Amino acid sequence: MEETAKQGPSDREHLLHVLRGWLAGRWPAAADIAIDDLGGPSATGFSNDTVFFRARWQEQGHAREGRYVARIEPTETPVYPPQTTVSMASVEVQYRIMQAIATHSKVPLAALIGYEADPGPLGRPFYVMGFVEGQVPTDWPRYTQEGFLVDEATPAQRRRLVESGIEVLTRIHRIDWKQAGLDWLVPHGKTPGLRWQIDLYRDNARAELRGRAHPILDQAFAWLETHFPGESDHLGISWGDARLGNMIFRDYECVAVTDWEAVALGPPELDLGWWLMFDRFIHESSGVTTRMDGMPTRAEQRAYYASQVGRYLGDTHYFEVFGATRFTAVMIRTMDRMTKTGMMPPEMNAGVHNVATQVLADLLGIPYNWTDPPR
Repeated sequence: MEETAKQGPSDREHLLHVLRGWLAGRWPAAADIAIDDLGGPSATGFSNDTVFFRARWQEQGHAREGRYVARIEPTETPVYPPQTTVSMASVEVQYRIMQAIATHSKVPLAALIGYEADPGPLGRPFYVMGFVEGQVPTDWPRYTQEGFLVDEATPAQRRRLVESGIEVLTRIHRIDWKQAGLDWLVPHGKTPGLRWQIDLYRDNARAELRGRAHPILDQAFAWLETHFPGESDHLGISWGDARLGNMIFRDYECVAVTDWEAVALGPPELDLGWWLMFDRFIHESSGVTTRMDGMPTRAEQRAYYASQVGRYLGDTHYFEVFGATRFTAVMIRTMDRMTKTGMMPPEMNAGVHNVATQVLADLLGIPYNWTDPPR
């Protein structure tokens, strides 16, 4: 095991050797496989390590090549709490949900090449998928401040990009999770739904805080209990991280949905609330008060989603608050790790005071400035 740890994904030559042999085992018709144009891997350990590479090979006398992505299990506990009591790697959850979605819908995804459960080759499980060419509205730098949506897009193209993303989101929500064989996402002894999600993230936040005070998060969970709307009649796949930054676009149409670490079973409003919350985060909570021409407002996005699903949505503000609560809970572990690695000063208490707490305070109407928090 010690040798395996040394020869993990950060060892370039070993990584090339493993990927070459792994692909050869899955492509019996491919000869003389070569791997180059290696990008990464990332070394944060906060999420999956992601490696970009190009493969070249000979097949039936013809030269072939393609670009691919390997996603490798993180070295530390994933930032999102596990949704199922069935023990499995985060990358296995992602691969299995993408397999199901690819089989049972027309949601655009990267082509799946295969999953490796054996941690031996790289020290951790991993999967490989095709690389999808396109543009991504980034969270950092903010897509509202620079990038192709600012520099190149027309107002009509900006609107089309957002509407295309919403259309794909509704495709996810139309999938029948039982027909898709997603019983493995049902937590043992629990009923999937809104109540389970609130309890899961409350317990996760308490564990991660390790006794630290988080007044705004406490107020959020109290607010969620007071205003609990009951369980929805609509239960399906919740993507879990529904936002423009997890979509790849080409000609302002969504061509791939990425990042399935937080997938769950729940009401579709979970995703819509997260989507709207991130719009708020990327705009008002980040100091952007004027929208680019063509970018639909949250009310317009909500209405467009409703027009696509063809039903009354009810109070989505509740789900936007829960989205910000989830975001704040997840950021505790993320920012604590950044503090541990020296990226944040300990006195800042960044696990508590950060941009996620800001958007949550904004939604609850609590005066707060995360850059100058109370000491």
